[in-house]
Amino acid sequence: MGLPQGRTPAMLSKVWSAATLGIDAVRIVIEVDCQPAQQPGFRLVGLPDAAVRESYARVRSALNYCGLYVPQRMITVNLSPADVRKEGSRFDLPIAMGILHALEFLHDDDVRGRVFVGELSLDGTLTAVRGTLSISAALAGDESIRELVVPAANANEAAAVRLTKVIGAAHLNGLLSHVRGREPIEAATSSATAEPHNDQADFAEVRGQAHAKRALEVAAAGGHNVMMIGPPGSGKTMLARRLSTILPRLSLDEAIVTTKIHSVAGTLPAGSGLLTRRPFRAPHHTISTAGLAGGGTPIRPGEVSLSHSGVLFLDELAEFRRETLEVMRQPMEDGFVTIARATKTVTFPSRFTLAAALNPCPCGFFNDSRRECTCTPIQIARYLAKVSGPLLDRIDLQVEVPALSSDEVTATESGESSAAIRERVERARSVQRERFRRTHVQSNAEMTSRLMRRHCELDGSSRALLRSAIDRLGLSARAHDRILKVGRTIADLAGREAIEAAHIAEAVQYRALDRSWFRSG
Repeated sequence: MGLPQGRTPAMLSKVWSAATLGIDAVRIVIEVDCQPAQQPGFRLVGLPDAAVRESYARVRSALNYCGLYVPQRMITVNLSPADVRKEGSRFDLPIAMGILHALEFLHDDDVRGRVFVGELSLDGTLTAVRGTLSISAALAGDESIRELVVPAANANEAAAVRLTKVIGAAHLNGLLSHVRGREPIEAATSSATAEPHNDQADFAEVRGQAHAKRALEVAAAGGHNVMMIGPPGSGKTMLARRLSTILPRLSLDEAIVTTKIHSVAGTLPAGSGLLTRRPFRAPHHTISTAGLAGGGTPIRPGEVSLSHSGVLFLDELAEFRRETLEVMRQPMEDGFVTIARATKTVTFPSRFTLAAALNPCPCGFFNDSRRECTCTPIQIARYLAKVSGPLLDRIDLQVEVPALSSDEVTATESGESSAAIRERVERARSVQRERFRRTHVQSNAEMTSRLMRRHCELDGSSRALLRSAIDRLGLSARAHDRILKVGRTIADLAGREAIEAAHIAEAVQYRALDRSWFRSG
């Protein structure tokens, strides 16, 4: 099958594609001009990156492999708008379709109203690309678009936005048969995809640690950040890995945003649809600042964004570089992270629950009744000082996780299941959704000062108890607010409209690093 020979193209070809900006997308117009020339060549303009500039080699090989021999032409491709950086290999397919259209192999109706996204292998196979869900969501409801054409491996993901008709093509030849009406490809439908992690994790498997399990329930119910302090082997990691199993189920909007983030990051398995489980991310303490907050070239979301709507677990918190931890302060406060570069600024969502684990000292056995600590007071102070005070103030719950007793280690009875705990968490969250229905706040942890004045009023005994705790522990104003928010969540779990003294007392108990034995260390 050859292309028309010996004729000058009658028109300039224009084919639609799309580029991602953060987790959003913008439409891109691929303009192709093929003119006869004594010295054929290829020119690509429109702010492309290296992967886009290499596209013609892949496109030409794919066309040749499919029996579509491109005649000797000077081919000029413009990616418009020119001020938007074009990144990645997703423009292979629209460039190929634009060349075929400019050479009159395809008619206007074959490309009109279609958006093409995909990477071409040398044999014409369409390979999965990043960000197709973001592209599908950006195009949803646009009546000028009749189809979004993506690689077959991305079809399930892109079809999650049901307002966009998605065609998943496996090979260039099959797509050409589809657009020319010879062998239409059936529109894709989406199914949800559950992530494999935590399939077997359940709180029923955790022995002892009733105080820590209660703290994690409070954290899940109110969207609070939590830190667990205890010796090695006390179960901190085991507890943290089960926190995501008691968080409320993902709503549709949360699932779409979460899947968008993982799609642009390239962490979605091929063929995935919408994620149905809240993410659980556990980066190693050697992670870089860009790996945690996001960055790179092109800009990709970091762990604070990949854990959006889920749990970010930082084990051995004091082993992370201090400057790396400090970049979390803004995302923890605002729920998003902004990455500024000379050419563009990108914002990624990053509303996560932080679960951190910390040994009480370098050896890990300070205040352990079974093993003697070998650290000096100065060593302990320096170790704990690796985590800054402003970061600690953003962690609502600081709970001790002591070593298990022999009876707890050998116990055979199961504890309360994650499903049972999650029912209580979801009831508390439903109270909060009703409370904040006229605002953008989703949980108690996100309350502003104005909302706290309205929903965290204390009676005389509760106020006196809180004042005493502040004086005795030397709490900061931020810690005072954290106690009020946690107290509000404890009251919600108890089904109480007002915050009572018992709720404040429990909230104060979750400030382990403020208590005297830690500070004296």
